[in-house]
Amino acid sequence: MNFKKITAAVSALAMSAGIAAYLPSSSDAPIVDAASSSYNYAEALQKSMFFYEVQQAGILPDWNEVSWRADSMVDEDGNETDVCTGGWFDAGDHFKFTLTNAYAASVLEWGYIEYQDNVDNAGLGELYRNNVQWGLDYLMQCDRGDKIIGTVGDYTGGSTDHNIWCSAEVYLRKHHLNNNDWVRPYDEIADSTTMALSAAALAEGYIIFKDSQPAKAKEYLEQAKTYFEEADTVRGNENGAMGTMYNPSSWVDDCMYAACWLYKATGDQSYLDKIESDYIPKFPTEEQSTDAKYTWGFCWDDTTQGAALLYAQITGKSEWVDHISHHLDYWIDGYGGKQIKYTPDGMAWLFSWGSARHVSATAWLAFLSCDTIFKDNASLRDKYQTWAKGQMDYLFGDNDLGLSYVLGMGEKNPTAIHHRTASGIHDDHWNDLGQESSSEGWQTEYAHTLYGALVGGPDSSGNYVNNVGQYEYSEVAIDYNAGYTAALCAMVGDYGGEILADFPPTETPTWAEWEISATLNGSGNSYTEIKAWAMNHTAWPARVEKNVSYRYYFDISEVIAGGLSVDDITVKSNSQQYQEGKQGHATVSGPYKYDGDPSGNTYYALIQFEDARAIQPTGQSEHRDEVQFRISIPDAVNGQSTAGSWDPTNDWSYQGGIATAPNEMLSPDALNEHITMYVNDVLVWGIEPDGTTPDDVQPTTVTTTATTGNVTVWGDANCNGTVDMADAVLILQAIANADKFGVNGSDDDRITPQGVINADVYDNGSDITALDALSIQKYLLKIISTLPE
Repeated sequence: MNFKKITAAVSALAMSAGIAAYLPSSSDAPIVDAASSSYNYAEALQKSMFFYEVQQAGILPDWNEVSWRADSMVDEDGNETDVCTGGWFDAGDHFKFTLTNAYAASVLEWGYIEYQDNVDNAGLGELYRNNVQWGLDYLMQCDRGDKIIGTVGDYTGGSTDHNIWCSAEVYLRKHHLNNNDWVRPYDEIADSTTMALSAAALAEGYIIFKDSQPAKAKEYLEQAKTYFEEADTVRGNENGAMGTMYNPSSWVDDCMYAACWLYKATGDQSYLDKIESDYIPKFPTEEQSTDAKYTWGFCWDDTTQGAALLYAQITGKSEWVDHISHHLDYWIDGYGGKQIKYTPDGMAWLFSWGSARHVSATAWLAFLSCDTIFKDNASLRDKYQTWAKGQMDYLFGDNDLGLSYVLGMGEKNPTAIHHRTASGIHDDHWNDLGQESSSEGWQTEYAHTLYGALVGGPDSSGNYVNNVGQYEYSEVAIDYNAGYTAALCAMVGDYGGEILADFPPTETPTWAEWEISATLNGSGNSYTEIKAWAMNHTAWPARVEKNVSYRYYFDISEVIAGGLSVDDITVKSNSQQYQEGKQGHATVSGPYKYDGDPSGNTYYALIQFEDARAIQPTGQSEHRDEVQFRISIPDAVNGQSTAGSWDPTNDWSYQGGIATAPNEMLSPDALNEHITMYVNDVLVWGIEPDGTTPDDVQPTTVTTTATTGNVTVWGDANCNGTVDMADAVLILQAIANADKFGVNGSDDDRITPQGVINADVYDNGSDITALDALSIQKYLLKIISTLPE
């Protein structure tokens, strides 16, 4: 979607040439003209919320609007198994770190607390609060007395999380394959940084929800106090499993940050007293100096400047107000002989990992400072606010590359994004993602647009390496989006914007989610042997299904002409990938007559998986299930040769490319659309001999006189008060066998007139169809959020 430009709600005078005096003037810090661009900042804020919904782990809430996400980290019975449920995945992988969950929640909340009216007036208040509360409810679970949950995820041994690439919805199945259990490992750490940031976030949660949800807010506050006491007691850092990725090095800044928020939440003077007696004396200083540290940036590892700004807001003390000015000057035109580096095209550049994250977090501090501690200082206010807007607009595309570092915004985005679920990869080959082509034929296309995610950003030269393996450029993360989102909370008030009425879009598959590849495994005068793969390439969302089957069609006219009958044909399997009794094992049977052929000569072999959930989009061997099967007639009957009675060349499925298919089943030439595949008895791949395709299947209907009446529960076909897969099954049974399961059927468990009313969830017509069953399945998979569809 194009990034919509809007008219800025700012004074033309304030944007005059004179403002350039407040921008970097050194040769390596070019001027960025903040007046030249104005973007739809409300749209950007809306899409940032979408990114946080993409990052949701566990059983998704009803308000999640990401059409291609579904529940994750659940076992085969749908139970969430992480030690602490919910929360946000950290980045493009599936780790959950309490540290970054707490930091992200805290900064998001800070933006809302300071600019609630802006967010609410933009129409995003409820959505914003929902997303914040998702993070808070995770933090509430992490307390372990004198420790706190640090990391949830496969960090042990070969680190499944970092060494495999699959979507969140099926990740736990890969874990199960590797570890034979459904519970991910976790650790408990005595870490003041994690505890203090959790305390801060929950104290902020109290401020936000004390009026609308007083009981929940009180729980937040009590847990915030507990975490703070633990952090202040520990006064140290234990990083545990997150140490190779997140390695907090100081606790003083975080405890001061948390104490400020607890004071704001409670008004309890003891928190300020502790800051003054315990934390300020230990406040970080510049190297070889007694000056309070004003360099670096606000981030998960260094909340120094956030704590200082909060303290300046609370106390109004001039030395702390001046300190924030020194910090912002360091980022803009230098202070104390120190100045941050700038890219040649004008972005303040701190560090190679997440350069966009750092500058947007500083922009957040600048906007807030202008509206609070510098609101009466016109010179500093104009300087800092103009700089902050110019830096944010740089991220939206005001740079020499014309590249928007916010995905789904602007005319041009990075195309190689380090994010497993957004990629939709099914075979663990991800290195060529986002490139124009792959020399080895691997997937380059992403399944999904990761709207609203802030990518790592450019290097110090202003260049961007568009490669998914270059993590410092292509990574996205919940902490990257935090300061950026808070800055947008300020910007929508100052510069306007409107949310998109048609966002988010409902994505539809851009490739076949289910496919069949087949080659000729052997042939003779009396048989044809096929090697076939049933493949699961689902990504909308990634998922597994239990009921999967496919059909191989063949013509028996030569058999009949040779004096034989259909009873002389044998269909069997001698080899397949999975043993009997295991998920993935298939029953091969037939021949069955195909009713779509008027001549009556077309039959099919049925390959029915007893439990197809083993076919999962998690790796090279898992995404397909190989079955070898043979269709044959006897070499002789009653001593007479059957030569000439078997000819596969006119068989529908053979004509789909069996004779010319290469041995390499991964080749696109091996795909056979004349072998039809069914999921839950619905055609999902291929073309039947009569020309029927998945796109033009006309659903069978069950006509009933029960076309009027009140719905009790939409989708509740069996009228038991709940909506589950049994309702979809009953609809399909009623369609397939109306004499038994229709309204007037013979079975005690037949659908009732009330059930028909409840079941009519697609298009709300007068009959039930297979599309009603499909809508219920989509609802259960959270592809749609409500019924009827």
